[in-house]
Amino acid sequence: MAEEVEFESEGAEKWNSYVLHDGSTLKVKAILADVLRVDGQYSPNGDPVYTINASIVVSTNSPDNLRKKP
Repeated sequence: MAEEVEFESEGAEKWNSYVLHDGSTLKVKAILADVLRVDGQYSPNGDPVYTINASIVVSTNSPDNLRKKP
């Protein structure tokens, strides 16, 4: 079993940026929807185990040679 845990964001969700070897830049961020604490499950250091439901948002900026012509 698991118990839902309420949460709030500590400000705006932050983007992680990645530069790809093809010249593209990806910006990625996770938006949490639900957090559950798993009953009776703990990490090796004693912290409770959580599961999350999240959406992953991706923004792409690619060089012109990789873009499809309109």
